Amino acid sequence: MIDALQALLPAVPVAAIAVYVILTVVVIAFFREWGTPDVVALAALAAILALGIVPLDDRVSEDGTLSRGLFSIFSNGAPMTIAAMFVLSAGLERTGAIDALGRLFSRLAGKSMLRVMFVMMTMVAILSAFINNTPIVAVFLPIVLAHARLENLSASKLLIPLSFASILGGTCTLTGTSTNLIIDGVAQENGLEPFGMFELAKLGVIYGVIGFVYLLTIGRKLLPERSALSQLFDPGEAREVLTQFQVEPGSPLVGKTLVESFLKDYPKARVMEVRRRGRTLNTPLDELMIHEKDRLLVTMHGESLSTVREEQGVKFEGDDSLMLTQLETRELKLLEGIIGPRSAMVGKNLKEIGFRRNFGVNVLAVHRQGVNLRADFSTIRLAFGDTLFMEGPPEAFSKLREQQDFISLSDLPERKVNKKKVGVGAAIAAGFILMASFKVLPIVSLAILAAVAMILFRCLTAQQAYEAVQWNIIFLIFGMLGLGLAMAESGGAQLLVDGIMSLIGGFSPFVILSVIYLLSSILTELISNNAVAALLTPIVIKMAAVIEYQGEMGVDPRPFIVAMMFGCSASFATPIGYQTNTYVYGAGGYRFNDFPKVGVPLNLLLWIIASFLIPLFWDF
Repeated sequence: MIDALQALLPAVPVAAIAVYVILTVVVIAFFREWGTPDVVALAALAAILALGIVPLDDRVSEDGTLSRGLFSIFSNGAPMTIAAMFVLSAGLERTGAIDALGRLFSRLAGKSMLRVMFVMMTMVAILSAFINNTPIVAVFLPIVLAHARLENLSASKLLIPLSFASILGGTCTLTGTSTNLIIDGVAQENGLEPFGMFELAKLGVIYGVIGFVYLLTIGRKLLPERSALSQLFDPGEAREVLTQFQVEPGSPLVGKTLVESFLKDYPKARVMEVRRRGRTLNTPLDELMIHEKDRLLVTMHGESLSTVREEQGVKFEGDDSLMLTQLETRELKLLEGIIGPRSAMVGKNLKEIGFRRNFGVNVLAVHRQGVNLRADFSTIRLAFGDTLFMEGPPEAFSKLREQQDFISLSDLPERKVNKKKVGVGAAIAAGFILMASFKVLPIVSLAILAAVAMILFRCLTAQQAYEAVQWNIIFLIFGMLGLGLAMAESGGAQLLVDGIMSLIGGFSPFVILSVIYLLSSILTELISNNAVAALLTPIVIKMAAVIEYQGEMGVDPRPFIVAMMFGCSASFATPIGYQTNTYVYGAGGYRFNDFPKVGVPLNLLLWIIASFLIPLFWDF
């Protein structure tokens, strides 16, 4: 299709225009959330295929020029390396190694807010330098919250530093964040030497120190005092028991709705479920007529139940005036939990999920984007980062915790440390880091070997390994790699480079590097950091080739690549730029503007530091 249009309009760069149209739609889709980022990226890849902008296979023109096809994006080692790192992280998590370190935090943290922050950030940053930071934050969340409750500390003063520390730690190594691996993979495809495992550490460590000092001094004063969702409920008002009654023959409830009978006398009671002949009835309570032998599942406050007993309106022996027989009574507990990015609950509302029916719990409130909702939330479709406050019997929560990517914030993880396997998992991870440091094999080969070793040595099963990979990120990367390739092959990237250089080409490479960092950082706050990394890297490499410095044309692109790596990782200003920020957003009861208040000064500080230090460590 593109070739036909190009033949009709030979003077117009049809392919480049088509790519820019697709790119514009993709950016708008990211902003407006028309779909999840991976679906948007794959839709862009499908459009490139449908329009024939880039062929499937590599082609060599008559003059010997190689044109890369879409299949070439699958030769990029970054997605496979990232997938393997997910498995490596899951192996350490499944053996209980991360949990053990989390519990070590509880013993070392103490009672002082300053000490708790320092111990927490140090442990999280070190771990995040080598393994995926998402499970680290997921494991530390309930542990930090429990410690804050125990020592009467404000959780909102701790959770933003928890996320920021994981981001800072990830900048220290090549495998510390997926964006580093993507940028390194694209750079290698463009002829650059691969980055070493600790090549970024000379700046990453400085980043970490500056970030720590900022958060422990100025940032600590900017952190807000926010109430978690559970604090909205007075413990004395919480429901305490779940009781099942059976309606006996002759009961005055028969033939009436519960609203005009039982609930009229006991308004603080809540009928959770009505079962008839073993089947749950979905009819609204104000329309449902009660029959003999119906079973009512009712929750009551402790004081409500006492009133019922004192007034003898409901006797539990079965001879009361309402003629209800108590079948069972169970104590209830409260649980706060957060929805993860891969949860099956994402995109469904509470009615579709059927919390009462499938898990035996009742959702009391939902926290989303800085707002605590206590009513009218049953039809809201859940999203990653939503925090739910629930009530139910203790045994019901065990089933809920088994749901993939649902994180309990109210109690500590139940996983036990496997002393035999934790040593094996740690040895595999240490071996990977050691061999990567000495470049024994390419990083992708070592990552795959480490992931396979985790399975072979039974640190986790093959099925658990498949489930550990965040496939949405992998598909997002492939989609954006395809769009980046289309930009390059259509001439769109060169047009963009020419346009940018017409604006800033007269400046020194030091200024251009600073602009690249700032652009990467800003875009990362607005759309996926992985998308920015895949899209901008080839453009930045082309820019380096036309920068004039010391009387010569072209400079080493490596400093600019490093600026992108740090710029794409430095996501502190919004709760949506990085997954760990989204995790703590709901758990800490934060508002959106809490993040820019603390994060923008840190972003600007690190931008200035990077602009001065990157040229010192990596020559043009």
